[in-house]
Amino acid sequence: HAPRPAGHYSQAVVHGGLVFVAGQLPHDVASPGRGPGDAGEQTERALRNVEAILAAAGSGLDLLLSVTVYVTDVGLWPEVNAAYARVLGPHRPARAVVPVKELHHGYLVEVQAVAALRE
Repeated sequence: HAPRPAGHYSQAVVHGGLVFVAGQLPHDVASPGRGPGDAGEQTERALRNVEAILAAAGSGLDLLLSVTVYVTDVGLWPEVNAAYARVLGPHRPARAVVPVKELHHGYLVEVQAVAALRE
């Protein structure tokens, strides 16, 4: 339920009880013709892609340990942070926010994550 890798990488790698999720763009596999939306919508979509990959690996958003959010404009941060908080609720993994010049396909947000496996 997440986009297939377009390059030479895996959606995720499981090792040592952890799931390392590759950077996820906000591509919507259920609505491929749909526009990317604003930064908040893109953040939610990217996190939902992470969620689908974690579920397939035997994990979930509640087991996130570390999240890196790449954003093309730090001025978008209030939208990104609000969507992030909405999706993750009270769970607060460690997080880094990295401003970048641009992302593939003109997206505004990309999310990379590390989570623990369910026991």
